Amino acid sequence: MQVRRLLIRAPNWVGDVVLSLGAVRDLRRNFPGSRIELLVRRQVADVYRAVGEIDGVRTSTGFRADVAALRGQFDAAVLLPNSFGSALQVLLAAIPERWGYATDGRGALLTRRARVPGGVRGWSEVYYYRAMLAGIGLTVSASPDCALPCPPDWRARGAALLETDGSGDAPWIGLNPGAFFGSAKRWIPERYAAVGDRLARQAGARVAILGSAADRPLGEAIAAGMQTAPRVLCGETSLADLVGVLAQLRLLVTNDSGPMYLAAAVGTPVLALFGPTDWRETAPFGSGHRLVRESVHCSPCKLRACPIDHRCMRRITIDRVADEALELLNG
Repeated sequence: MQVRRLLIRAPNWVGDVVLSLGAVRDLRRNFPGSRIELLVRRQVADVYRAVGEIDGVRTSTGFRADVAALRGQFDAAVLLPNSFGSALQVLLAAIPERWGYATDGRGALLTRRARVPGGVRGWSEVYYYRAMLAGIGLTVSASPDCALPCPPDWRARGAALLETDGSGDAPWIGLNPGAFFGSAKRWIPERYAAVGDRLARQAGARVAILGSAADRPLGEAIAAGMQTAPRVLCGETSLADLVGVLAQLRLLVTNDSGPMYLAAAVGTPVLALFGPTDWRETAPFGSGHRLVRESVHCSPCKLRACPIDHRCMRRITIDRVADEALELLNG
């Protein structure tokens, strides 16, 4: 069939957005002459705006308002989220072709539906999205591309926030001690401070602490525990600013979180600390990154808060993280 206008209903969270980029680029290859737009949450819209294969980004303003705005505008919609509501929305918007996984009881609302193949269980979500495209009869590339090109103005804003001109300055490393999902994903703040000091001392690095406004008290507590004064950027960056900062770093030490995916996407090496979440499904995508985790019987539990002694994170030592970070910094 001819698809002149294609809508992609995007995932809702930064990590899922980054991992969806391979599928977005596969859709462009399948529909090279079509106008492709995405419907996204306002909080993640900027990520897609940096992707050249996309013709337009629409920010969601609510279920009913989106239905009205989409009606008559598209020939087909591809649903990356699994929810019933996303399928109902494009049905009510009278989009003729509606494609996605037959999850959450929504199969009857779709015109092309795919079953979740067992082969993608325990693999990165990159392959989950692409398996859906294959399941509805589209072609997927052999090697997914989830890179995020950092626009020059974002990179310049990141450099300004770090107060660097890039001309022979000491390298910057980032610490990302927060995690939106819950406290179980967070490594111990005092250990972040110790690692930051060791990297500053042994690698001659400068340290930036990243996070949201809600992470500001955490970032300031880590800074207070360090002998080397870091740059605390928690709450001072938009999403575009954050991408610009991440593109300046030589290394990001991080919990399993949105900035972890963004750093990997812009090509910054990542040292990711995993505890309750499944590293096989949510690790940073691409080469040149490392995971640190402890093999304990209760991990991955996927709980927001640990009901026992948080052993999956507490058993990760300062020395191990610092040694792994120094190896990454040294090439």
